[in-house]
Amino acid sequence: MIRVTRSAVIDAPIERVWAVLRDFNSHTAWHPAIAESAIENGEPPDQVGCVRSFTLRDGNRIREQLLALSDAEHISTYCILDATLPLQRYVATVQLKRVTDGDRTFWHWQSTFDAPRGREREFTELVGKGVYEGGFEGLRTYLRRRPGTPMQRGAASGPAMATQGIVAARFGGPDVLELRPLAARAPGPGEVRIRHTAIGVNYIDVYVRKGQYRMIEPPAPLGMEAAGEVLEVGDGVAHLLPGDRVAYACAPPGAYVGVRTLAADHVVVLPDHVDDESAAALMLKGMTAEYLLHRTHRLRAGETVLVHAAAGGVGLLLCQWAKALGARVVGTVSTDAKARQARVVGCDAVIVGRDYRFAQAVRDATAGRGADVIYDGLGQAAARENLDALAMCGHWVSYGQASGPLERLSVDALGEKSATFSHPVLFHHTADRAALTQMASRVFDACRSGTLRLDIRHRYALAAAAQAHRDLEGRATTGPLILMP
Repeated sequence: MIRVTRSAVIDAPIERVWAVLRDFNSHTAWHPAIAESAIENGEPPDQVGCVRSFTLRDGNRIREQLLALSDAEHISTYCILDATLPLQRYVATVQLKRVTDGDRTFWHWQSTFDAPRGREREFTELVGKGVYEGGFEGLRTYLRRRPGTPMQRGAASGPAMATQGIVAARFGGPDVLELRPLAARAPGPGEVRIRHTAIGVNYIDVYVRKGQYRMIEPPAPLGMEAAGEVLEVGDGVAHLLPGDRVAYACAPPGAYVGVRTLAADHVVVLPDHVDDESAAALMLKGMTAEYLLHRTHRLRAGETVLVHAAAGGVGLLLCQWAKALGARVVGTVSTDAKARQARVVGCDAVIVGRDYRFAQAVRDATAGRGADVIYDGLGQAAARENLDALAMCGHWVSYGQASGPLERLSVDALGEKSATFSHPVLFHHTADRAALTQMASRVFDACRSGTLRLDIRHRYALAAAAQAHRDLEGRATTGPLILMP
């Protein structure tokens, strides 16, 4: 029995590579040795048991059957039923694994078979080099320039594209937001132009609009996250193609537009199981939950978590994920309706009120001990109670300031409980491309597994962005808000 094994790294996300390889008839598009191919009896090309009949460019004919297919493990197995080549008992397996240092994929391809006596070396070379190594290079070429899709590459001097966007005419309240005609320039080297299909609304947009975070100089568009479709890519962009479904969450602001050009390194390809609206609601808030739970404070089973604004966009994700990690979750909300929503996603105890008095209730819910970690997106209003609500040697994580910025903290006050204080920023974590892809993948995987479930109740037309801001600041919303261009 002959065994042939080859491996390669493909410079593309695993979702894109698997989308091609799971189609049992796709090899006619990317493998240089295939002349023509068809699935027999009109069966779907990803149906286990289907048979593909194809002709090689040298004239040989082969019939192969799909034996197994696993989307969860990115594995497919197939065998040769009959062939003009003297390959007997041929069984092959394709397996993909995610490379952790970027948007790349490890591809392992192996087979076992028998060959005529004296021709073992010939067929080992044929399979190893002609089929496997040739296939690796063929797929790389296909992913760089998808057949049938012209590879549109922009240039810095190319034409701009007319669009509309929401601009902060000056710093101030929601009334400063205006819908204006804008232009999205052609992508230069390392850039991508995207047509947005859904745009996320986040509290950081409020900070920027008010001038609390000086990330724009009015008049300028707001927005930090969106999902959409790639229109063109600039020179040097290898991980994206026109037509790809993508999403991003990054600075500088500028997402409240129909079409946007930005650095391609900020953009990730969406897996099939994440739709555009979910992606626009997930990228910033989901990755915030990811770094809070897995990086800033690595949550352990049995710990007690206090989540402020537990029915907000980030809060609902934090509660679900923390519960899945085995934590006891206590949440604060402003209304009874929000309390019901917080309980649905896993809060063991919910504290209702608008006066930011919660420390005693937290101690009551924890037999006097307090919370091991507090995830605080409120800022100033909750500060006076957080230390009282914190357990000895607890961790106070301040990741937002919806009620205003924190005043200077007393080191002596922290010392009274040997407490740890953190003030993390998402974009510091995602500045590294490898970390960004790892964080996004963990969020997408949590959605696939059911750990994270989204309920998008608040959709606004792009022109109604000011109303979305009023509702968000007025604490009239539950969960994520999105704008529809």
